[in-house]
Amino acid sequence: MGVGKSSILEQFIGHHFIPNRTSTLGVDFGSRIITVDETNIKLQIWDTAGQERFRSITRIYFHGAAGAILAYDITRRCTFNQLNMWLQDLRRLCGSNIVIMLIGNKNDMEEEREVRTEEGEDYAEQHGLIFKETSAKSAAEVEEVFMLTAKSIYEKVQLGELHIPREETVVK
Repeated sequence: MGVGKSSILEQFIGHHFIPNRTSTLGVDFGSRIITVDETNIKLQIWDTAGQERFRSITRIYFHGAAGAILAYDITRRCTFNQLNMWLQDLRRLCGSNIVIMLIGNKNDMEEEREVRTEEGEDYAEQHGLIFKETSAKSAAEVEEVFMLTAKSIYEKVQLGELHIPREETVVK
């Protein structure tokens, strides 16, 4: 069972939830046009497998990314404990200016919670990440996660802190 990255993407792109979705094998892809400060931006979103056995494959897709969403399942502490490994990969392969949103998913399952909200907030603050808790099932905060991430990327580009090569017409 995964943390729900594919379900979050499906909720953002297609506005629906697929129960008992199978884990992503390798990489999947989605895109959507949003508006940030009256500017249309096409988000190109790569949904990478979270299992350790796919780590070498998924790291290939990190290169050139302007933003990333790092997710854990609030009902499974082991997923929270693996954040350092994924964060190190992101920072090493994408640089320190990448915008990273940390999300604790499945907040609709409060009675099964193993990771407190404050733990996610503290981790995000310590590592300079944006933080939200979401539910792919109920769609709670899913839209906000992508909008906040895109807005942060847009602001960094405007300030010259993040460079997106001209030949790329989308933000990864």
